[in-house]
Amino acid sequence: MNNRHEKQHESGEHATLRDRIRKAAEGLKDKAERARNMSEENKVTQEAEQETTAQEVDVAALQAELDKTKAQCDEYLDLAQRKQAEFANYRRRTEGVRQEAFDDGRRDAIDKLLPVIDNLERALAAAGEGEGGLKAGVEMVLRQTKETFAKMGVEEIDPLGQPFDAELHNAVMQGSEDEGEPGTVCMVLQKGYKLGNRVIRHAMVKVVAG
Repeated sequence: MNNRHEKQHESGEHATLRDRIRKAAEGLKDKAERARNMSEENKVTQEAEQETTAQEVDVAALQAELDKTKAQCDEYLDLAQRKQAEFANYRRRTEGVRQEAFDDGRRDAIDKLLPVIDNLERALAAAGEGEGGLKAGVEMVLRQTKETFAKMGVEEIDPLGQPFDAELHNAVMQGSEDEGEPGTVCMVLQKGYKLGNRVIRHAMVKVVAG
């Protein structure tokens, strides 16, 4: 009887010990599981931090590249604007030189044709008041020549009775007081001509003294 009680007691103690060992093992397993989970979480956190750092580095690199590209674009734009301004100035200078050369050529051609007009006017003056085919032909040629000059912008300088102007007139004779107002042109010996503001030939005049 006592032996059976002792065996039951020993069996109960063994069961209690097994339970304690099992619970301890489960506790260790739980701790190991938690440790593993924490390790994985730390790993994920580290990976996330590394990825964030990499992204920040990438953003910084991209911003630096963007700033560099923008600076290059600004430099190229400034260069293009300067070249455009230089070309515009060059074109204006070239146009000015071309226009000046054209005007010089035109003035030179007009200057060489002025003696023709002078001779036609002398021929008409020598013909007097008479009528004739030759005189009519000379008048027609003179009129057409003057009309052509007018279309080209040539103006006649015929200052009879006007105050003397050294910019337009060339005084070669001096008249007396009874020939007009002092300082005025009393005779035009040769008409002058100008093209725009440029005098091609000054009018040769006689000026009243005074």
